[in-house]
Amino acid sequence: MELKINNQLKQFAPDSLTVQALLNLEIPSRQNGIAVAINQTVIPKWHWDSHYLNETDDILIISATQGG
Repeated sequence: MELKINNQLKQFAPDSLTVQALLNLEIPSRQNGIAVAINQTVIPKWHWDSHYLNETDDILIISATQGG
């Protein structure tokens, strides 16, 4: 399965992949303070375990930062 993550194309096994499974692969150590949008729609954190990704989804992962 090919997914576009933060403007980079990446290949994954063609298994069923949820948002949470993707995050576990991509950023396993820092999953607090992030937001995920798929095809320009924000996916609430409580749906990450149940929202399955589709071939060619455009995924944006945003991390909150401190500063001023």
